[in-house]
Amino acid sequence: MRTALVIGTGLIGTSAALALAQRGVTVHLADRDLEHARTAAGLGAGTDEAPAGPVDLAIVAAPPAHVAGVLADAMRRGVARGYLDVASVKGGPRRELEELGLDLSAYIGTHPMSGREKSGPLAATADLFEGRPWVLTPTRDTDTEVLNLALELVSHCRAVPVVMDADAHDRAVALVSHMPHLVSSLVAARLEHAEESAVRLCGQGIRDVTRVAASDPRMWIDILSANPGPVADVLADVSADLDETVQALRALQASDEAKRHEGVTGIEDVLRRGNAGQIRVPGKHGSAPRAYEIVAVLIDDQPGQLARIFADAGMAGVNIEDVRIEHATGQQAGLVQLMVEPKAAPVLTASLRERGWAIRQ
Repeated sequence: MRTALVIGTGLIGTSAALALAQRGVTVHLADRDLEHARTAAGLGAGTDEAPAGPVDLAIVAAPPAHVAGVLADAMRRGVARGYLDVASVKGGPRRELEELGLDLSAYIGTHPMSGREKSGPLAATADLFEGRPWVLTPTRDTDTEVLNLALELVSHCRAVPVVMDADAHDRAVALVSHMPHLVSSLVAARLEHAEESAVRLCGQGIRDVTRVAASDPRMWIDILSANPGPVADVLADVSADLDETVQALRALQASDEAKRHEGVTGIEDVLRRGNAGQIRVPGKHGSAPRAYEIVAVLIDDQPGQLARIFADAGMAGVNIEDVRIEHATGQQAGLVQLMVEPKAAPVLTASLRERGWAIRQ
């Protein structure tokens, strides 16, 4: 791939353009919001000038509701040898293109499983997709050259290609992305009118659960409008689980011992099922999840504290597998949780203590 046209310079489109530009691909940028395209160009993602002729690959990064229309326009104008989109829903756009009577041999639907709570070109980064799954949904009609172009894009973005059926993809993202976002929003909505004394008690758990609720509602209306059925199906199952959990909690209040035992059994069941499901979430680099030991370090809210901890961990010869930060409410301090291999935890703990860090047991 020597040339590409990115149509839609939001977070995903600009991130892909940045990755391609860094790898020597000449990238042309287009957006109905000309300022977005100029901003992306200013970030080094390419040029906002139109290509002189057909490019190798056109990448449509428009909202799901507009993908088919943008693709159809680009294909009718013959702007590229191959076309793909990066929308989070795949079945609907393809069916729309089929209804328009277009030759879809030059098209492949794709979806990079990566994103941020922020949107727009200024939120973009060239490494947004690194190590993340990038779903490809080819059909028997997909030209081999187009599939190879898509795989080249995924490689340039350092993502991991995953081939799926379009409708199977839509059911999967309903489960692992769209439903969790709505549940996160429902939990966060409980805080909107909560008493300030309650909100001040928020810890890392509530921050983790509500993080994605900060996303742009307009963007998510577009996403959910394109995949309502599968999302509703999953939410219906969640609703049934919630009803059973509420009944179990009510049973715990009963004076009858048998009823209370029934409540304990119900709560234990949902917690154990949660354990079993969480274990299946892929771990680092998409590998099987591993159990890490946590070394918790108290830090002041001062510049350079994290850099010092990482440097001291490096001096101890310990690799930090993951890290979480829990900020203390109302204090200029926090708790850094360093996740390491179990055998490395005693070594790291002793080394950090020697260097003056306060370790919380």
